[in-house]
Amino acid sequence: MSRRVHAFNDDALGDLDAVGVAAAVSAGDITAVQAVEAAIARIEQVEGVLNGLVVGDFDRALSQAGRPTADRRDGGTLRGVPTLVKDNTDVFGLPTRHGSLAVPAEPARADAAFTTQLRSTGVVVMGKSTMPEFGFNATTEFEHLPPTRNPWDTDYSSGASSGGAAALVASGAVPLAHANDGGGSIRIPAAACGLVGLKPTRDRVAQAAEAASMPVDIVSNGVVTRSVRDTAAFLAGAEAHRAAPGLPHVGYVEGPSSRRLRVGLLIDSLTGPPDEQTRDAVLSTATLLEELGHEVVEIDLPVVERFKDAFAHYWSLLAFSTQRFGKRLFHPEFDASATDPLTQFLAGRFLRNAWRTPAAVHTLKRSERVYQEKFAAAGIDVALSPVLGHVTPPLGHISPTVPFPEMFERLLTYVSYTPLHNACGAPGMSLPLATSTEGLPIGVHLSALHGDERTLLEAAYELEAARPFARIQD
Repeated sequence: MSRRVHAFNDDALGDLDAVGVAAAVSAGDITAVQAVEAAIARIEQVEGVLNGLVVGDFDRALSQAGRPTADRRDGGTLRGVPTLVKDNTDVFGLPTRHGSLAVPAEPARADAAFTTQLRSTGVVVMGKSTMPEFGFNATTEFEHLPPTRNPWDTDYSSGASSGGAAALVASGAVPLAHANDGGGSIRIPAAACGLVGLKPTRDRVAQAAEAASMPVDIVSNGVVTRSVRDTAAFLAGAEAHRAAPGLPHVGYVEGPSSRRLRVGLLIDSLTGPPDEQTRDAVLSTATLLEELGHEVVEIDLPVVERFKDAFAHYWSLLAFSTQRFGKRLFHPEFDASATDPLTQFLAGRFLRNAWRTPAAVHTLKRSERVYQEKFAAAGIDVALSPVLGHVTPPLGHISPTVPFPEMFERLLTYVSYTPLHNACGAPGMSLPLATSTEGLPIGVHLSALHGDERTLLEAAYELEAARPFARIQD
């Protein structure tokens, strides 16, 4: 039986977003320990239904929260805020299994570079969140484990690959959580679960560990949140820890700008038009932007025609590399026979088309120049589009147990907009600006030129104020 699940109540976290929690801790209204205790209780309340947690680290989180520095006013934009790290990023003492039974559950010997950067904002890490195997799917479903469910309706997908993070943030269990994005994996679950999801510019924050081995670095770390200001606070805190080399400074964006933008409207993707509800959500947002004084013009896709095939091939290359070199990349006892059907299908797909690799890599690398040239030719500041090809599907629609290649074709149709920004490295952002007839959130996408997260955040603040995001607790 489908139902909505959330954990909002009158405890120390209340209805507060992450900035609100940090302010309450700094003001002495609550302590960091009380915030973590409330988050533990909330996770335990919803986890039996949502399945968003891989492993908890509650005792260590309480210990960290109890240190004198945890309640200090200085030293982090998100001081004392409980959070989770995705299961593909190392946290000292916790296993990193990448959502796969093929990777042994051995505790990490150190924090990943991004985990260190995340901790610098003052958050308290409470454990690891779920993801589909190696992040290859757009739903957090598994062959042999229960799926991660959408708290807005538990019959539906929470998106992926940061599906556990999105489910637990949307349900109110934690105010924000780590996510990362190699083909839409911040923005897709944000769209499915009614959250703000910003994929930063390539190299804006610390790289994922696997980036060094990729011919094209498509992965960006970030967070999923319930408010624009939480995303802005995270980015400001991350930037204070590590200034991005070669990119303009963003700073702490605290509200909209008076600057009026020229917005490029993009409806259709390389796989075709979106469904009617998604199209209506984007057109409604375009109308809202015009009412706010911005200029909206239609634009062509800022991408070459063969991009879809190139990215699908690269996707397959990553799966093949996982299968073939898993012992080197992940763990000496990696078991390739234990990977799920999607990973195996993609790896086999690569072997049949390996000769296409040089052209595919060239196309993806060229996408950065094409994207920038088309932005310049249209004279636009930001682009407006769908996040996904259709509204959030029910569980099972793109499960790894669906027969191939039917499942993969469904996946390509669904994830038809977001991969561009991973290949070209530009920032992209999902905002929960509409609701489907089934009562599920619909995300709308904004993207900008490299290094221009400030413009995205300013526009997002203005849209959030003009059309407040639906709240699951209402």
